[in-house]
Amino acid sequence: MAAARPKISDRQRRAMLVRRHLLAPSVRATSVKQVAEALVGLHATEPTTVFLSVAARMNGATPRAVEKALYEDRSLVRMLCMRRTVFVVPKELAPVVEASTARTVAARERAALTKILAGQLGHDAAWLDAIERDLLAALADLGEADATQIADAVSRLKEQITISPGETRVRINNKVLTVLAAEGRIRRGSPHGTWASAKFRWTLAEPHPGMPADEARVELATRYLRAFGPATLDDIKWWTGWNLTDTRNALAGSGAIEADLDHATGYVLRDDPILDLSDRPERPGGGATVSLLPTLDPTAMGWRDRDWYLDPAHTGDLFDRQGNIGPTLWCDGRVIGGWGQHEDGHIITELLTSTTDRRIRTAIEAEADRLTEFLADVRIRPHLRTPLVRRLQTIKTAGRRDAP
Repeated sequence: MAAARPKISDRQRRAMLVRRHLLAPSVRATSVKQVAEALVGLHATEPTTVFLSVAARMNGATPRAVEKALYEDRSLVRMLCMRRTVFVVPKELAPVVEASTARTVAARERAALTKILAGQLGHDAAWLDAIERDLLAALADLGEADATQIADAVSRLKEQITISPGETRVRINNKVLTVLAAEGRIRRGSPHGTWASAKFRWTLAEPHPGMPADEARVELATRYLRAFGPATLDDIKWWTGWNLTDTRNALAGSGAIEADLDHATGYVLRDDPILDLSDRPERPGGGATVSLLPTLDPTAMGWRDRDWYLDPAHTGDLFDRQGNIGPTLWCDGRVIGGWGQHEDGHIITELLTSTTDRRIRTAIEAEADRLTEFLADVRIRPHLRTPLVRRLQTIKTAGRRDAP
């Protein structure tokens, strides 16, 4: 007789999320790399997300510690990969990510750019190859340079194209840099200005060891389930950006088993500790577990089906029209609101789920103070303009936070 499928409740999933994603003070990381490993990778479309994701999960986190991991130790690698999204992943995982997802993304980026150059400027693939050789040679001489400096060194990069109908014409330099970065031939170096700046310098990259794509997909699916499981087939397909066949094959290769979730069939690794976790609320350390997570944080963007940790009624407040989530306020593995930074530097919060629990309010204040200290004199402005972000940015009073 076949063994019964395990049953995993939403309460168990939320309790395990707090542990795995290092959201409670008692389980926080002691290094930047440990945070990235726990989450497979950190979203990096907005440069501040990497820093704030670490700040939420690491004891003694400082911007300097994150900068050191990114630009000096290079223990983290910035890549255009899953769902054509920029992630920061541990260096050891970079070959897996490249073979499983980034390679396909890079091919699409190159094909799209080649088509635009041919259609708008009459340039063929040989012309693009030549300009890339010149760019790489110039970057080897410069050592580290931003897009403007590179275009000054290779004047053909100043030719202009239109990315979308009706948009302003732009230089081709950024598109060429994007293709080369996606292929792992160059990488983003340190930014101009503060750590919150999005204007990066570029430098040559060391190639990653190659591996077969199917083997890499199995490894990435296993890493994903280790960090985000249980998850549905649709969750895995959405998070990776794979097609259905590749997703099913990778899932089969991981050895995951089916499990009955509260609202769907999910998949979980056979040795997942959640299978031994009791169905009860869990608060590591005894108090309310509160976290302030940034725009596009990997926890908030880890699953396509979010009903078990996010009330669907709050989606309109927290997401933009493209399905990207802004800054979120979490309690015990559930999204209960959002946050922003006041012009005086303090953190403002807004609850979307009312509570009279003083322990939760105290924990929110403590996390807001901790984040305020991390940010110091840096002011962040999320590029994603969600309804909640816009509301918080209209608050002009000297009050520190608004948690109705």
